[in-house]
Amino acid sequence: MSVTPAESQIMEALWIQGPLTASEVIAAVKDQDWGEATVKTLIHRLLKRGAIRSERADGRTVYRAVLERAAYVQAESQSLLDRLFGGEVAPLVAHFAERRSLKPAEIKRLRALLDELDDDAD
Repeated sequence: MSVTPAESQIMEALWIQGPLTASEVIAAVKDQDWGEATVKTLIHRLLKRGAIRSERADGRTVYRAVLERAAYVQAESQSLLDRLFGGEVAPLVAHFAERRSLKPAEIKRLRALLDELDDDAD
């Protein structure tokens, strides 16, 4: 399921804080400088696509994420990999390694991941 960058801000609020009313969502994304109507439009779009659902709780409408964060991250990661690196991980890692200095801890973690993947392949 595709989620726009703006919609992802709403989703993050729901993933982190749990079920929220529209007012609570507006407060959670206040750093975006969006008006109330914009936030409600984003909520409506997410409802229409089934990424979130609404329910009544204590006489108020609350919104809950249906789309799991892990599924969203997987889809977005795969989309990036496919669009920019032909679906291959090695060019992605090489790109970052060439463009910015990897910290020793990052290199250690990458080596550990590669060793783990190598062990799993055996």
